[in-house]
Amino acid sequence: MRDLEIFHAVMTTGGAGRAAELLGTSQPTVSRAIAGLEKSAGFPLFQRIRGKLAPTREGQLFFAELSKSLVGLDRLRQAAARIREVGEGSLRIATLAAMGQILVPRAVARFLDQYPGVRVSLQVRTSSVVRDLVASGQVDLGLAADEIDTSGVHAGIFASPRAVCILPLSHPLATRSRIEVADLDRERLVALAPDDTVRKAIDRILAAAGVEPRIVVETPFSATVAALVAEGAGIGLMNPFSIDRDLRSRLAILPFEPAVHFRALILHPPGSAESRLTSAFRASLYAVRNSFVAS
Repeated sequence: MRDLEIFHAVMTTGGAGRAAELLGTSQPTVSRAIAGLEKSAGFPLFQRIRGKLAPTREGQLFFAELSKSLVGLDRLRQAAARIREVGEGSLRIATLAAMGQILVPRAVARFLDQYPGVRVSLQVRTSSVVRDLVASGQVDLGLAADEIDTSGVHAGIFASPRAVCILPLSHPLATRSRIEVADLDRERLVALAPDDTVRKAIDRILAAAGVEPRIVVETPFSATVAALVAEGAGIGLMNPFSIDRDLRSRLAILPFEPAVHFRALILHPPGSAESRLTSAFRASLYAVRNSFVAS
């Protein structure tokens, strides 16, 4: 390759002396490289006329082919640099809705600020579908609720936020420092779907305390709970990661006693090392998660 680079430099600069200067080497080195290349090729690349190198017809044809090859090599070098710097590529993510409406989009935006050349595919699915997508290798990373079957995937705890009680600012309970289970008796409640793990835990707590709220709406999405409460439909118990910043000024967000925790898992496909892109995005996810915890 070094001999080919020297030959290319001689052809483009028009002489051995200029090629040596361009490559930071000596003219004898250039002459030895040309002689070696001619021996390997089996034909003369130059004629020596009064101490100058004049390309032969064979040399010109060889140069034309070499130029095409060097363009390809240059593209390979550029591609290697992009991969090395994680500047281009694609990333496939799947998440449950509780994380996919605010937290994950913020993480994606943060990630793209650092790696603008990357193309991201983001799917918001049920936790069971997220698990299947990860297990089959169709996505690089997933976030799912903890009730899924984790066989066939690498799973770890991503977050365990404590459920909060949200109320319209005008609600009589909005001035409390916290909401206890007894406070929900006969209150209008915007509830999560009956099959939700946290909803089931809350139902058990209510039943044990003999408390019966009036459920006015059921929805599978915490973000929808927040929107309904902000409109005055009732009060809600939800995942704090799903409260949009624009709604926070319209809501009282209070601790709920006893504590109930949502739990999200982070999933990776089995049998493969994590790519640099995936690792970088995971760092963005944790950074955004920590900002939620701090707030």
